[in-house]
Amino acid sequence: MPAVTDRALWRRAAGGEAEAFGEIYERHANVIYNFCFRRTADWALAEDLTATVFLEAWRKRRRVVFDDEDAVRPWLFGVANNVIRNEARRHRRFARALAGLAAPRPAPDSSERAADAVEMRRILAAVRELPRREQDVLALCVFADLSYADAALALGVPDGTVRSRLARARNRLGELSPERGHESADGTSSLPRTSS
Repeated sequence: MPAVTDRALWRRAAGGEAEAFGEIYERHANVIYNFCFRRTADWALAEDLTATVFLEAWRKRRRVVFDDEDAVRPWLFGVANNVIRNEARRHRRFARALAGLAAPRPAPDSSERAADAVEMRRILAAVRELPRREQDVLALCVFADLSYADAALALGVPDGTVRSRLARARNRLGELSPERGHESADGTSSLPRTSS
C-alpha cells in the first residue's frame, strides 16, 4: 500500500501542490490510458484522451472532495468515460462534416500494435451493439477491471444497477453469433469475467 493515500495526495493537489497531482498521475495514468485504448482501439487517441482526463482532473481538483480513501481511481475512470463520450460525439460531428471526402490512409503501424488494434476493433464492434449504459458498465468492470462498487462510484449508480447491467451485457454478447468475432470456437465469450 502506498505510504500516502490518493485522497491525501488529492487534498494536497487541491491546495496547489503540483507534485502531489503528479504522483496521482504516475499512479493512475497507465490504467486510464489502457482503458481509453480499449474504448477507442486507437493508441494515439488514447494518449490524447488520457491527457484530457488528467487536465480535467487538475481543473476540478478544488471542487471535488473525496470521502472515501479509494475513490480517486474510480472517479478518474468516470472522468475518462465522459471524455470518451465527448470524443465520440466530436468524431461523429466531424465525420458528418467530411462525409463526401475520401478517407485518409491509416498511418503505418508495427504489426503487433496493428494486430492489437484489429482485435480491439473486433471486440468493440460487438460491444457497440449494446445499449450505452451496458457498454459503460462492461468497459469499467471488464476493460478497466473495476469492482462493482468502484464502477458504481464512477457512474453514480447503485452497485445492484452495475451488476444487472453487466449481466444483461454479457447475456446480449452471448446471443450474438460467433461470426461476429467475439466468441471462441468453443462458444465462450472472449471477454473476461469480473471477479468482483
